[in-house]
Amino acid sequence: MNNIKSKFSIKDLENLTGIKAHTIRIWEKRYNLLSPKRTDTNIRYYDLSDFQKLLNVSYLNNNGYKISKIATLEEGKIPETVRKIATETNLNSHAINSFKLAMLNFDQVLFYRTYERLESEMGFRDIFYTIFIPLLTELGLLWQTDTITPAHEHFLTSLIRQKILINTENIQATSETSDKTFILYLPDNEVHELGLMYINYEIVANGHHSIFLGQSVPIDSLIEITNYYDDVTFVSYFTVKPEKEEIQQYIQDIASKLLVNSHVKFWVLGRMLNAIDLNKLPKNMKAFKSIDHLVKDL
Repeated sequence: MNNIKSKFSIKDLENLTGIKAHTIRIWEKRYNLLSPKRTDTNIRYYDLSDFQKLLNVSYLNNNGYKISKIATLEEGKIPETVRKIATETNLNSHAINSFKLAMLNFDQVLFYRTYERLESEMGFRDIFYTIFIPLLTELGLLWQTDTITPAHEHFLTSLIRQKILINTENIQATSETSDKTFILYLPDNEVHELGLMYINYEIVANGHHSIFLGQSVPIDSLIEITNYYDDVTFVSYFTVKPEKEEIQQYIQDIASKLLVNSHVKFWVLGRMLNAIDLNKLPKNMKAFKSIDHLVKDL
């Protein structure tokens, strides 16, 4: 339990909830919505209950409740009202807040309960696009601003990874595959595989043959695979690797080692592509702006 983040600065709350620090201070002074504590050295901080309350207050406010009205609610009525609204209306923002709390508390049970509730309302594809993608985008920002630790990030992404694997396996057990083969891998030292794992799910769901190789695969180890199939498409995700000064050479290596045969194509996406001119990609290589753009081409 010592790893749980239990003290938050007002900047942490701003990063986690999206509510400006200035607004939080106004809500404190005018409506007594939060009661910050002080350290032995007189530095203000907020605890986990403050964070949870602020998430709930923000949810009610975004659903039409005035702050003056929320401030009159008894403490226990606030989460009760949130649950009622979440049941009657869109679950998305409430679910994202619940996943954040699960992450900060390292609470697997809360993650599973939140996911099960979503699953009763929508399919896995909708959960990934409407919940997990916004959550993961926000997670990256929280990590960059030191609001959460790498331990928090790994905890949450490992649980999301489980859900992708389970849903992929469920489809693979019953589907027949086409003659088109997709080989999914990440470059050397690239470990951010959730996006690639979800693309693998979509490939399988669309009835194609998929070979998922995962993290940190050298190009040379891919060459022989092209001899096994008549229609091969490599798929990769450049999130942090190759680095800017290396990416042009990496693409040239792909062209000279993998794209020498007409039956081989290469699909790629990821933010490192911003470092190159996409109009000058080799023949049979295609870049995509996002996962959903790639999925439309399956």
